[in-house]
Formats: sequence, structure tokens, C-alpha cells
Amino acid sequence: MDGLHLHFADWITRYGYAGLFASLVLGIAGLPIPDETILTFAGYLVYKGQLHMLPTLAVAVAGSGSGMTLSYGLGRTLGYRLLHRYGPAVGLTEDKLARTHDWFERIGKWTLTVGYFIPGVRHLTAFSAGASELELPVFALFAYPGCLVWVATFLSLGYCLGEGATAVWGRLHWWLTAGAGVVVAALVLVVLARSLRTQPRGPAG
Repeated sequence: MDGLHLHFADWITRYGYAGLFASLVLGIAGLPIPDETILTFAGYLVYKGQLHMLPTLAVAVAGSGSGMTLSYGLGRTLGYRLLHRYGPAVGLTEDKLARTHDWFERIGKWTLTVGYFIPGVRHLTAFSAGASELELPVFALFAYPGCLVWVATFLSLGYCLGEGATAVWGRLHWWLTAGAGVVVAALVLVVLARSLRTQPRGPAG
């Protein structure tokens, strides 16, 4: 593992559940913390008997959910005010903000569920949902189940790999980031293709 991963591994080893909770709150809220590595390492500590699965799962879900809620609250207050104050200067009119809210209501809320698995995206989805004034019950309905699935996945990975988990810690974040880049590139291509397809054609010569 590199220095950053070793630092957080030492943090969780030393402070246990409290270190895990604090790391995930800060990581999900947007600080450059390797969240998946932290969860995988916590699963490894469960395998080693230094932590217990149910408390670890509960603390990790609470930390991740708190980070998402914090981001949502910042988006609902600070983000919303900034968008309304400075949005028109960059073309974000009231009509466009309303359409963004409608998009989150129809489709965007699903990004709260699956966005956990895409580094860089999960840090923005909750803030964007808050800034678009997505209602709190809708946010909770889609964000918190995704949190549970994401946490359980990487805790289980660390637990099931056991001693083999040490071989993937340093590469895990890179693999996920690369995969996220592929997904984002594919989505951009789809959007561009649909835009070109819907553009009106010129008059036939």
C-alpha cells in the first residue's frame, strides 16, 4: 500500500470504530480519502477478529450515510443559494434549475443509489440533489439503501479475501477510478449520439 492507504489503515487500526466512522463521514463528504480501501481494510480486520461484523457494518453505514446527509444539507443550503445568486451569470436560469429538479425526481435519484460505486460521482450526487431541492424523503429512499449495499459489498470483499486483501488494497481505488472513467466516457458518447440524432437536418439539396 502507498503512504495514503497506510495512513488510513493505521488510523482505523488505532481508533477502531470511531476511526472508521470519521473517515467515512469525511470521505463521502468529499475529502480525498480512499473509501473503498477503508471498507475493504475494515472487512479484513473483521476477518482477523480485531473488529466484529455487525458493529462494523452499522458504524460504516452510519458514517457513509452521515457524509451523504451532510453533502445533501450543504447542497440544499449553500449550493441552492449559490445557484440562484450566480447561476444566471452562467446560463443557469430558473427554468433550467426547475428542469434539473424534475430530472432528479424522475431519473437522477437513481444516481444516489448506484453513484456510491463510482469514485468522484458519489461525492457530487448528494450535493447536487440538495442543490436541486430534491425532497428529503426521496433523497433518503434512494441514498440510504445504496449506502448499505456499497458498505456491505466492500466489507464482504475484505472479509472474504482474508490475507489476500492486502494484495488488492493499493490497486482497488485505481481499478474503480478507471472503471468510472470508462462509464462516464460511455455516457458522454451516448448523450452526444442522441444529440446528433435529434438535431434537425438541413433541407435536401
